[in-house]
Amino acid sequence: MNRMRLFVSAGAVLLAMFAVSARAFGQNIPMIDPTKAKPQEVKGKDEKMAPIGTIEVVDGKSGKAAKLTFPSGTGLFTNPLKATPDWDQTDGFSFWVKGDGSDSLGGIELMDDTYALRYAYAFPIDSTEWKKITVRWSDLAPELTGPFVDPAKGTAPSKFVAMSLGKWFYWRDYPAYSYTIENVVLEKKLPPADTTDYTATSTGLAQIAQKIKAKKPITIVTMGDSLTDTKHNSNTKIAWPQMLADKLKEVGVDAKVINPAAGGTTLSQNIVTMPRWEKLAPNPDLVIINFGGNDFDTKVTGAMFKNNLEHAVDRIRRDTKGSADILIVTTCPGFKRWDTYKDLEQAGRDVAAEKKVGLVDLATEARKLGTAEETLKMNFWHWDNVHLGQKGKDMFRDLVFQAIQNGK
Repeated sequence: MNRMRLFVSAGAVLLAMFAVSARAFGQNIPMIDPTKAKPQEVKGKDEKMAPIGTIEVVDGKSGKAAKLTFPSGTGLFTNPLKATPDWDQTDGFSFWVKGDGSDSLGGIELMDDTYALRYAYAFPIDSTEWKKITVRWSDLAPELTGPFVDPAKGTAPSKFVAMSLGKWFYWRDYPAYSYTIENVVLEKKLPPADTTDYTATSTGLAQIAQKIKAKKPITIVTMGDSLTDTKHNSNTKIAWPQMLADKLKEVGVDAKVINPAAGGTTLSQNIVTMPRWEKLAPNPDLVIINFGGNDFDTKVTGAMFKNNLEHAVDRIRRDTKGSADILIVTTCPGFKRWDTYKDLEQAGRDVAAEKKVGLVDLATEARKLGTAEETLKMNFWHWDNVHLGQKGKDMFRDLVFQAIQNGK
């Protein structure tokens, strides 16, 4: 699929029902005629252009609403926005949605005038009753390189020129889905976000270590990219998360592993899709975070990566009410990128120390094996010299096992 086609036609693809309003300012952006709304079109296998879905104007909770149907689960409906400086004085926005009852998720994006700064949020559609969704600006995560949304020190809401509903390329799994949505409005004031200082009360990996010692069953979530993704060819036989579960079983611990890793994705993109694994494991005992290669390729600097890690830790703690221990694994070097990721590696160390979460310094331990050339001879990498070979997987598993068994 041509990704550019997903968003360049924003002016032509209009989401009819949106009347984004700043009620606190007494101002409404004019509603677009619902009968003129059109879904984005993409080229199919037959090389012909076809709509990605349908939009149907229906009676909503309080007025006319748009029922969006995505038969293949892919694509975007895009609506232009006329943001003003007043938007920077708001806390976020809200909308009403009635889902199809499925376990799928809806996706929403906001974009600036270059379409290079894109921010997303995932919302549930499992309820067939009307449900209000509120989104703080800080809840949006960058889909590409960029700061988070923040009028003072990030991307200001007043910079947004378009809003899309749908899912971009990094979602990878696209089940068909449908939902009805209406009344998207700016919110001047939203209830205070969770202000609990989870860092102050953090015990690192002590909770997971105690459960392992007591041989209690545990649930582990492994957030990652292709080094963790079971669909990557380096992991089709076995990946390190399964090896970790097997190792825990040897010491009498039944470990359920939820592995949402997706090859080719970045940390910030996986912050967007967190609700998918949260539906399966709303209160996991441990969440492991390991990213970096794709982040570097998309020009994420060490400072940006540190910011993304901080947001990931805060989001996990907020969503799990602090019940999950968190383990950061530093970015793994590649043969030709032996020292390339050092800024990202340091970001992992810094965030682990500042946020008081667990740390596995995979990068440092890999270099202890010798030079890149010496490590290559040990089958540390897969044949591509980027992903993990048996030696690399063994090290990853062993380091994580030791950290969570010892609680540090």
